[in-house]
Amino acid sequence: MKSEIEFASHPANLALVRDFVRQFLQPLIFSEMEKDLIVLGLDEACTNIIRYAYDHAPDRLICLVCELLADGVRFRLRDFGNQCEPDKMHGRPLELIQPGGLGLHLIRRAFGQVDYNLKKEGTELVLEKPFAHTTRIDRK
Repeated sequence: MKSEIEFASHPANLALVRDFVRQFLQPLIFSEMEKDLIVLGLDEACTNIIRYAYDHAPDRLICLVCELLADGVRFRLRDFGNQCEPDKMHGRPLELIQPGGLGLHLIRRAFGQVDYNLKKEGTELVLEKPFAHTTRIDRK
């Protein structure tokens, strides 16, 4: 199973993306907490694209592909904006009490595998989450 959505980088579109991801996850065997964390992690990744890759421009293209794998799920999030070297991306220290800077920690907590692939133009973020068990609910 594979689902795709393309949307403009306007923050108002994030609710649509969250609903799209929830629908994709609905038949799968993840706990509700895991599903919430996946949705939140993808929302944070989209927010980072809007802020950093597109510098808040509301009309730039973002593509999300959701894939069902034999042992989990994969999300491919593609932008065509400014790149950042993955090695230089760090969230703030968790012990530092201040607003902001926790998005990368949240993304890494939500997914078992996080890969930033720099493209000729923009970046593809590949996020994978394995099933806790190898069993999943059959899709209809």
